[in-house]
Formats: sequence, C-alpha cells, structure tokens
Amino acid sequence: MFGKKRRDSPGYEDNAALDGFGGYQPSDSSGYTPAPETPAPAEPEPEKPTKQPMSRSGRRAMYGFFATLGVITVAALANNGGSSSDSSAPTTRAPVVYTPSPRVVAPPVTEGWQSVAGKDGVYAYDVPPNWTPKPGTIHGWEKGTQVPGITMVASAFVGEGYCPQEKGSRVGGAGVANIKVSDPAAAAKKAVDDLAISAYNPENGPLTAKITPEPPQQAEFTLGTGKKVPASIVFAEVVTPPGPCGARRALVGVLAPELGEASAALAVYSGQDAPGGADRELILKILKTYRGVPEADRKTITPPPSTLR
Repeated sequence: MFGKKRRDSPGYEDNAALDGFGGYQPSDSSGYTPAPETPAPAEPEPEKPTKQPMSRSGRRAMYGFFATLGVITVAALANNGGSSSDSSAPTTRAPVVYTPSPRVVAPPVTEGWQSVAGKDGVYAYDVPPNWTPKPGTIHGWEKGTQVPGITMVASAFVGEGYCPQEKGSRVGGAGVANIKVSDPAAAAKKAVDDLAISAYNPENGPLTAKITPEPPQQAEFTLGTGKKVPASIVFAEVVTPPGPCGARRALVGVLAPELGEASAALAVYSGQDAPGGADRELILKILKTYRGVPEADRKTITPPPSTLR
C-alpha cells in the first residue's frame, strides 16, 4: 500500500535468523547487503539470514522465508509433434510433485488466531484469522540514499493484492527484525523509524511522509524458559501524499525485548484507510502475543506434497 517492497525471497528455511532467546544472541540479520540464496551455516554460531536481492518494484506495496521452504522450478515440456494429415497431438505437461521441507510450528496463545513461528520455533507471535502467515519469507525495504532500510523474517501479511493499480500491494504485514541496540526502548524506536521511513518514502527521497512517533510503553517478554524480561512498545503514525490506491494513513507498532547486545523486535504495520487493516488496538494485541516458545511446545511437521501441473 505504501512504500517500496522487497520482493519475497522464496526458498529460505528459517534456520539462519535470530538464534533465539535465553542462552542465545540474536543473529546479525539487519543492515547487510542482500545476497543470492546460499545454504545457512550450521549452528551454534549466530549467523546472517541469506536472501535473494530484493526488488524495488511496487513502490507503495506493504510488506520479509516462505512457509513452503523451498524454491520450486517447473520445467515446461515442449510438444514437438509436427503437423499431420490425420491429427495433431494435444499439448501436455507432466505433473511435478513438490515435497516441502519439514518446519517447526508452535501453538497459538490467542484463541482462533494463527501462530507464526520463527527460528526453529524458538519464538512466535499470533495473527488474526484474516492474515496469512508466511514464516519462511524474508521481507522488508532496501537501504537507499535517503532511507535506512529494514529486513524482517518470520513474516505474515494481510490484504494481499487489495489494490489492482499496484503490483504486489498489501494492506499490512509483520515480521521480526534484528536491531543492534541493547536498550529495549531505543531498539523499538529505531525499528519504528527504520520501517516507517523506508516503507513510506522513495528510497532516494524526497522524504514526504509525515511520521509521528509516540513515547515508549513498558512491556514484558516471556522467554521459552518462562523467565520474563523487560520490553518496550513504540507506535508511530504515518501520513503520506495520496498514491494510486488512495490510502494516506498507516500505523506502525514495534515490541522490542531486552535480550543482550541486540534486540529481536517484532514490527507490525498496517494501512488505516483500506478494508481489513489492523487498527491500534489490534496491532497492540498482535505485539503482546510475541513470546519465546518452550521446547515442549515446538512441533516439527512436514507439509503434504503438492502436485503442480
């Protein structure tokens, strides 16, 4: 809806982002140069999530590991049957069976909502039923001459394709970003600024969006061990000049827990003028579901194979 989206990066398993909470340091996942897909390094050392180069197309799209966890390449089989005096053979395509990789899921804590699990199920948050969880998708906005950029993993989206005038348009989205700031209030403020500036302005300016951040709110974050650590929530209102989809207002909310030298901050953003968007109350409710997941609650599943024709 607003801003410039990164292209989704299909095929990344969520095993290279944010090593977890309690005994682990968040991985160094924000602020790096996008690179072609490469296998994630093995644990236990924290590492950067690899990702494909991100497109600047769809300058007002709202978004950053797909839940399918794999890049699917479908080869078209050419029909080389020549002309015949009797008949021509019909064009056929052989079906391709795709088997997704196993992934870790966690139960939601909000009745009727869906859970979005991150790194090996170590952390998770919940989204409403009309949102689409895409825990295997990296999304965000690239750094430009005028914008800081931000990268998020364990993504979820709402209102995809709502505006036909903008390719890849979305009403809103969510994801977890690595913010290299230890103080939770400062980390939440930085994440809000990075997202709001990058999503709602052209990468090379001018910075036309009016962004109004609010004072930090104290909160708590529950680690997978059950221990609670301090956290901060920051909101910012955004107003932009009218675009092709007509929407002008958005709201960004971030919850950043105190996790050591860096914070794994959950960011939620949504347009306020489009159907299906999340208002302040709903964004706050999503943020407060963010938590560490006990090991006993993590479950590995293998999605069923699908046949592509």
